[in-house]
Amino acid sequence: MQTFSCRCGNPLFYENTHCLACQSEVGWCPACSHIVALAPLTNGGYRCTNPSCNAALMKCHNYAVENVCNRMVVMHEGHADTLCACCRYNAVIPDLAINGHRERWAALEAAKRRLFHTLDLLSLPHGTEGEDIRVPLSFSFMADALPDQGLWRSTASQEKVYTGHANGHITINVKEADDVERERLRVDMNESHRTLIGHFRHEIGHYYWDLLVKERDEQAFCLVFGDHNYPTYADALEHYYQQGSPSQWQAQFISAYAAMHPWEDFAETFAFYLDMVAVLDTALHMGLSPAEYDGTLDSMLLAFHQVGLAVNELNRDMGLLDLAPGVIAPAVRDKLAYVHELIQSASASSQPA
Repeated sequence: MQTFSCRCGNPLFYENTHCLACQSEVGWCPACSHIVALAPLTNGGYRCTNPSCNAALMKCHNYAVENVCNRMVVMHEGHADTLCACCRYNAVIPDLAINGHRERWAALEAAKRRLFHTLDLLSLPHGTEGEDIRVPLSFSFMADALPDQGLWRSTASQEKVYTGHANGHITINVKEADDVERERLRVDMNESHRTLIGHFRHEIGHYYWDLLVKERDEQAFCLVFGDHNYPTYADALEHYYQQGSPSQWQAQFISAYAAMHPWEDFAETFAFYLDMVAVLDTALHMGLSPAEYDGTLDSMLLAFHQVGLAVNELNRDMGLLDLAPGVIAPAVRDKLAYVHELIQSASASSQPA
């Protein structure tokens, strides 16, 4: 992710809604793909102040009314869509009558915007119901029944929301936006990382399996990840939670959870690929990457390794978790190569003729 500049010269960041120097309202302009200062128009709406753009804009409803977004919508002849290109994928939002849900929703939307930024960097196809897309994408952000004074609970008689994916629909439990609860789950499940953006990247991996692999490339997928039909997902899940991951899982998988089933292996590998793309995008814009990145997988792995080593040491200086694994096993590299080629092919086919 790059940084941007306000019309006053102050740096702006991807999540900003105001410039702290001149107090201008700012937002993401889809016409020039920049965070820009917004100049109010006489008849309503705003003008992008990027001198090379000057597009007429309206705030996304979730920016103007709900204050959980910072994206704009291009205005044509005084009219614009209600929701931005990111918020329009929402099917269910949290119950805002519950204390804390608006803040959790805002955190979820911030992570989702970063997800879409990476998908767009890769020119990966996605769309909603009614558009020219084989598997429509949508999101639900929901909570377990009866959050009690900030403590999340569930019993057999109460509805529990599971973060997951089914047929293009991604559900994320809003408690994942609670830092304390998410860290407790990370420790309980022995995960090296558990973040909001990580959930989005993992679940979108399942989406792209349905979109790009299912009934299209399953034979090649099985050669790399294994047969997803045997054992069944239910059997594999039960075995994983009873027996755990293999003791030497690092030789074959990017994470312990990836060892559970080929579908989870693909989703975890896909998520790691998106991690690399996002980190390298920021590193290259900030001048932090000492390696040349020419778009090949091997150059990506080398650049990410070098950035990861530096950031790992910085994190250790501050007592924080490592950003990147020290070594990518050959078997994991082969899986990343499959994902890389799949994304390259999908990107090429999505480009206009």
